Amino acid sequence: MPGLDDILGGGLPAHHVYLIDGEPGTGKTTLALQFLLDGVAARERVLYVALSESAGELRVVAESHGFDKELEGIEIFQIANLVAAARDDYTLFHPAEIELHGTMESVYAAIERFRPQRAVFDSLSEMRLLARDPLRYRRQMLALKQFFVGRDCTVLLLDDKTSPLPDLQLHSLVHGVIELEHVALEYGAERRRLQVRKLRGKAFRGGYHDFRITTGGLRVFPRLTSVPEDRRFKHELHSSNSAALDALTGGGIPCGTSALITGAAGTGKSVLSTQYAAAAVERGEHVQFYLFDERLSTFRMRAEGLQMRLAKAIADGRLMLAQIEPTALSPGEFAAQVKQRVEEHKTRMIVIDSINGYMQSMPEERLLPVQVHELLTFLSNNGVTTILTLVQRGIFGNPVDEAADVSYLADTVILLRYFEVMGEVRQAISVVKKRSGDHERTIRECRVGRGGLQVGDPLREFQGVLTGVPEYLGAAGPLMHAVQPTNSKRRR
Repeated sequence: MPGLDDILGGGLPAHHVYLIDGEPGTGKTTLALQFLLDGVAARERVLYVALSESAGELRVVAESHGFDKELEGIEIFQIANLVAAARDDYTLFHPAEIELHGTMESVYAAIERFRPQRAVFDSLSEMRLLARDPLRYRRQMLALKQFFVGRDCTVLLLDDKTSPLPDLQLHSLVHGVIELEHVALEYGAERRRLQVRKLRGKAFRGGYHDFRITTGGLRVFPRLTSVPEDRRFKHELHSSNSAALDALTGGGIPCGTSALITGAAGTGKSVLSTQYAAAAVERGEHVQFYLFDERLSTFRMRAEGLQMRLAKAIADGRLMLAQIEPTALSPGEFAAQVKQRVEEHKTRMIVIDSINGYMQSMPEERLLPVQVHELLTFLSNNGVTTILTLVQRGIFGNPVDEAADVSYLADTVILLRYFEVMGEVRQAISVVKKRSGDHERTIRECRVGRGGLQVGDPLREFQGVLTGVPEYLGAAGPLMHAVQPTNSKRRR
């Protein structure tokens, strides 16, 4: 599992005992099988001690992941019936004591016979039930740990948390603890995450990390961490192929920064982000476009209708489109997809349309803005330009929900607004923030047309455009495609 190895700083230190802790259904058995199969691939002797499952049940799990052929390289030691040694005529010892002693003697004998380099015990709940007493259970686990000293074997102990009280006794005995969790949501697919609680003598990446159980085993998605800034990328400006728009943004969007395009629904946010993507692929760059709000067919239809000529870039892979279904991904899995695109496909621009859809697709997740910040930092340090869209409430763009407001994270903020003039709805564009340089302070009219967003002259003779109902103070007609004046004293 490359993702888990990344979290562990390369993997588990060999010849120690580790605990895999998690409730039933969290993926402990699948993780253990992957651990042993890696040993088989390295030509190591591996042993699976099945205390609670039969060999047939284990094979069913392996077949579901396509491990059935590789399973032949794993030696399975099965405790067929733990109560077979019980006798009704015991007077001095409780039957459980005899069963525990007999079980452990059988296990020790199997280990002596197979001499494994990797071993898995599944699961400790059976041993806990046989021990009956916490003190006896701790002594038995300590004896098991001491048994493996000097045997050059790495051991995984699986525990399903069936104890009525939190059991931290075992945590203190083992060399490391990996905890698996299953999080049920009110709606949509479930979430799974893991946490390395303990790993002696080695640095690891703490916190929660998302993972998914797929055909083929566990796929772990390490949480993004900051990386050193890549100095190879020059801080050039990304043009939009529109002279007026580039003048408004001070020459363009700086490479390796983030730009937020915000405004009410229908103001042209998706069109503008597509326009920047089209300009990037024309320069030969690779762009990844994530659609959270609309279908791929709608995106293609709009691009064709505006004659943006993206079909060739999509065909040759310079423009990659991904439609994200609500509740389909966890934040960690989405971040892992973005990281893979950047590192393996040399993507230079990422477009997320929209942040509202991203937030709403993961409503049960906490601290999503913090995860967006980690994602933007990673992309910036790798010289990747990020374009985000954010939908404001209402036709005239009332403030957005605090949970979705990430404007403070963006380096550049482009605002799109509606405004009304003489009974006609118009659109305006302005740049309200740019950290990396100067920009034009004017408000320009814009409209969606052939090739993308068409930007007109500054609205210098209007006052109050951002309120939605401006006051016209001029004597000329500065609007795009102005019509002839009417009998009104004001001209359009």
